[in-house]
This record gives sequence, structure tokens and C-alpha cells, in this order.
Amino acid sequence: MTEGIKLADFKPAHFLWDVTDRVAVLRLNRPERKNPLTFESYAELRDLFRNLVYATDVDVVVLASNGGNFCSGGDVHDIIGPLIGLPMKDLLAFTRMTGDLVKAMISCGKPIIAAVDGVAVGAGAILAMAADLRLATPEAKCAFLFTRVGLAGCDMGACAMLPRIIGQGRAAELLYTGRVMTAAEGERWGFWNALHGVDALEAEALVLARRLAAGPCFAHGVTKTQLLQEWDMGLLAAIEAEAQAQAICMQTKDFERAYRAFVAKQKPVFAGD
Repeated sequence: MTEGIKLADFKPAHFLWDVTDRVAVLRLNRPERKNPLTFESYAELRDLFRNLVYATDVDVVVLASNGGNFCSGGDVHDIIGPLIGLPMKDLLAFTRMTGDLVKAMISCGKPIIAAVDGVAVGAGAILAMAADLRLATPEAKCAFLFTRVGLAGCDMGACAMLPRIIGQGRAAELLYTGRVMTAAEGERWGFWNALHGVDALEAEALVLARRLAAGPCFAHGVTKTQLLQEWDMGLLAAIEAEAQAQAICMQTKDFERAYRAFVAKQKPVFAGD
């Protein structure tokens, strides 16, 4: 797709999508099964996040829960069963597709907020991990349970990303054992930014999303890009990259708006340009 696309009217086949005031709310929509992923929903999610780079009417995405749960991972019957007996080339095509979803999320240029109630396990835990900010209920259960189904813990970037969020030792324990990380542990370790009651979770996520959507959205996109690119940089290269990024932001009208608002003792109104 090309630059300048509109996604507010996007009608997905495999999940729910609603855009209000430049904030998109995305929910997996199989609540009777705790919202598992299928081959088709993986692919549609990947394509959506790839297209978000070019969206002009969405500035923030909230990954919300549905029916008391976030995501139970890959569907046992629709994914796990069919994978048994496939040749290596087909298995690799599948694992690359799931990894491409994470790549698309971290490269989409828009802040992503996960609002997790109930279970976020397997690939569901990965979706939460790949978000920029993570909120949960005190009852939320998060587990990277790949070893419990005979797979390695290194799924969809978990061995790279999770240690950077909660530390190497804690990540190693969760990835080796597949045990549930309680909400209290996750908040203490920095996986969850905050915990909220079930009745308040989504409202709090939307408050945060609207705050980010109020701008400066161009600068938020630069921040997300630098958070990603600086993973592979040395300190000197990172400082130089940030100097260049900040100089670009200083040419925006939002930077000028913030200055003029400060002089006038007003709150700046950003426009994302």
C-alpha cells in the first residue's frame, strides 16, 4: 500500500477494529476460546501493522482484551495440530510469518498499548511484550509457555526482547519453565507499566492512548524508531543518531507550537507536523 492511507474504515475478517479520535482499539474476537490466533489472523495482523506505517488517521493502537481474556496463543486445533508433520520449508514459512508480526508491530511507527485481562500466554504473551506500553489487571496471567509444548523459549523475538524488559535471569526462568508470571511479579519487574482493576483497565488504556494521540505524534514516531534502532548501536553511534533525530524534530511545526504556547503560558496543541 502507498503513503497516506486511511484505516479508520478498515474491516478485518479475523479480529475487531475500531478507530475513534485517531486511537484504534484492536481485539481478537474468539472470546469463547480465550481469543486464540489462527494462520489467517496472524497474517491479517501482520499486514495491518505493516500498513499502519502509512496510516494518516491512526496515531495510537490499543490491543485490548475481549470476554475477560487477552489471547491464549496459537489455536491448538487450527495451528498446533496442522503443524505436526509439515516439511521444514513450510514450518519455517510459518515461524517467519509469526516473527514478521512482531517486526511489523515494532516498526509501525505508532505507539502500541496492550491492555491485558485474563490470559496472555504463548503468542499472546508475545503480543503484549511487543507493545510499547503494557497495562494489566491484578488477575492477568502471562506465560511464555513454549517449552511446555516441546518448543524452545526463543519464539518471535522473546529471547531478545524479554531480557531487556525484565532482566536476563528473570526472563531465562520464564522461558525455560513456561510458568505463569503473576501480575504482581510483572509489575515489580517492569513488564507491566501499571495494574488496574478489571472495570478500569480499558478506560485507563484509552486515557493513556488519547494522551499520546494528542501529540506530538511525529516526535512519538521518531522516539519509537530510535528505541528500535538503538538496540544494535554502540553508545557513540546512538548519541549521534539521537542528535540527527532531534534536529529533524526541531524543524517541525509542533516544536514551534510548543515554544509559542510556552511563551503565551498556554498548553500546546500539537498537529503532528
